[in-house]
Amino acid sequence: MKRSEINRIIQDNTAFLEEHGFCLPPFAFFTPEEWAAKGHEYDEIRDNALGWDITDFGLGDFEKTGLFLFTLRNGNQKAPDRYPKPYAEKVMIVEVGQVTPFHYHWYKMEDIINRGGGELVVQLYNADGQTDLLDRETPVTVHSDGRIYQIPAGGTVRLKPGESITLHRKQYHSFWAEGAKTMVTEVSQCNDDAHDNRFLEPVGRFPQVEEDEKPAVLLCSEYPAAAERGAV
Repeated sequence: MKRSEINRIIQDNTAFLEEHGFCLPPFAFFTPEEWAAKGHEYDEIRDNALGWDITDFGLGDFEKTGLFLFTLRNGNQKAPDRYPKPYAEKVMIVEVGQVTPFHYHWYKMEDIINRGGGELVVQLYNADGQTDLLDRETPVTVHSDGRIYQIPAGGTVRLKPGESITLHRKQYHSFWAEGAKTMVTEVSQCNDDAHDNRFLEPVGRFPQVEEDEKPAVLLCSEYPAAAERGAV
């Protein structure tokens, strides 16, 4: 992805969040120069990948296959003594027809909540215990806003604003928006994008960035090391 595209996506979607009354924390707007001066007091952000996460999954077509995310809080499975939060929270924006590819998580359970806009369509399969691919036969058990029911393998759940779904471990899911651009939040166990994502097809979790202009802000994978002088 070009840096100019990432800058535009962040600017446009920040305005969209504000229109829906969703305010981001101060660290969302630290410039690269400000990050270079931040000390170890901000290690929780660095170590747990809080912040901006704009991805085209390495496929080069953000509008077709991509996702806008901002991680607001997160614990750390590998350092629970230092970062004891057992949960994470994200806000996501899903464009109409913009697909997040099929994947599941080995560790993380998550609730996906439609917070406003259009409908969020979630397609579900169980993972095949033999091949670790899609189980195209076994019905999928759905937990949604206090209701438990089953749908056929590959079936979809449509979430209107205010509705949610719980996604279980090793439950393949893909989603996209219909009708209008949609704001979504995720409440989950600790998030670990480096080790806890199993994509059905090979993709890149983070984009390759072409630096055609200066970054307005840094992505969660781009923070510099802490300034030893500990400037704030």
